[in-house]
Amino acid sequence: MRQVIVAFERQSNCDRLREIIESGGEFSCVVCRSAAQVKRAVRKLRLDLVVCGFKLADESCESLFCDLPQRCSMLMIGPQAQLELCETEGIFKLQAPVRRSELLASVRLLAQLNRPGRDGEKNPAQRSPEERELVERAKAVLMDRHGMTEEQAHRFLQKQSMDNGARLTDTARLVLADQ
Repeated sequence: MRQVIVAFERQSNCDRLREIIESGGEFSCVVCRSAAQVKRAVRKLRLDLVVCGFKLADESCESLFCDLPQRCSMLMIGPQAQLELCETEGIFKLQAPVRRSELLASVRLLAQLNRPGRDGEKNPAQRSPEERELVERAKAVLMDRHGMTEEQAHRFLQKQSMDNGARLTDTARLVLADQ
C-alpha cells in the first residue's frame, strides 16, 4: 500500500481527505499540518505525493513544492480564486469542493506518474523533445480554437488526462486528432 501525505492547516480538512483517499483501499495517508512536517515526512519516509491546500501554517504550498525533491508531485485543492494565484508549473490542481471520484482518480494518476509504468512510461519532467512538442502543439490548438491562455490550455490537458486516466501526451494526441 502506497503512502500519501495529506497536508492542510485545518485538522478537519486533513481528516475528511484522509478518509476519502483511504476509502479507495490503495493508499494510506500521513497527515501533516505544516510545511516542516511535510518536508520531514518526504525525507524520512521517502514519500513522493502530497495532497494539500493552498497554504499551511508556516508556508504556502507553492513555496513548499519548490523545496521538495523533484520526484515529488503535489495536488493542490482549493477555491478557484486561490488556485489561479498559484503560478508554479508542475503543481496539479483541483477546485474545491472536490468530488470523491475526482480526488481518487487524481491521486491514482499522480501515483502512476511518480513511478515508471510497466512499459517504461516517463515522468513528465523526462518527456522527450517530441513529446514536449506534441503537448505544445495541442496547447496551441486549444488556445487558437477556444481562446484559452497557455496556462488554461495546459490545465485543460492535465484535467482531461486525470479524468480519463490517460497520459498527458495521449490526451494531446486526441486534441490534435480532433482538429
